[in-house]
Amino acid sequence: MKLVFIGPPGVGKGTYAKAVSEKFGIPHISTGDIFREEIKKGSELGKRVKEFLDKGLLVPDDIVIEVVKQRLSMGDCRKGFILDGFPRTLQQAEALEQFARPEWAFLFQARDETILERLGGRRICPKCGAIYHIKYMPPKVPGICDKCGTPLIQRKDDTPEVIMERLKIYREQFTPIILFYKERGRLVEIDANEQADKVVPVVIERLRKLYNV
Repeated sequence: MKLVFIGPPGVGKGTYAKAVSEKFGIPHISTGDIFREEIKKGSELGKRVKEFLDKGLLVPDDIVIEVVKQRLSMGDCRKGFILDGFPRTLQQAEALEQFARPEWAFLFQARDETILERLGGRRICPKCGAIYHIKYMPPKVPGICDKCGTPLIQRKDDTPEVIMERLKIYREQFTPIILFYKERGRLVEIDANEQADKVVPVVIERLRKLYNV
């Protein structure tokens, strides 16, 4: 199973990828996670990536492609993989065809109101990093972390204005990539307006049919 997961911020790609990874025993590969790990380790790659991120710039395609290529060459990817956060540009999508052609690109879609509710209701503990949601996973005491008692905060990029801007950027950035897979007959569209416990079984059922498993 060589899969690419695409979708707007807050649609739940990471949650779906984790569930599919556990179900079928293939690694969930997030470029964001790889970069954070390399920065944490202080590796040569981490230092290069950090330079771009510190300036508020996107990591160049050639670096991202090389990182993904290296990761997909590892033994745990022999049975397949789920890419989350890659490709982010048409150049990355074209490059991926050369060294690990994905069989299916799953496009998760949800209404703007759904995304706004999901991201806008998220609250984070600045001390221990615990994540809550005012509707779906509220703390026992409103506004206070269950684990360490610290007042919860809303991240700046979880405010309605910033979320709408992020959605606009997502559409501009990903429309060419979505068309790339659609034109090749490899796009699978999934309605992700429901909560994860409803969406995950739909994804797994689609995969069972696609791969006869």
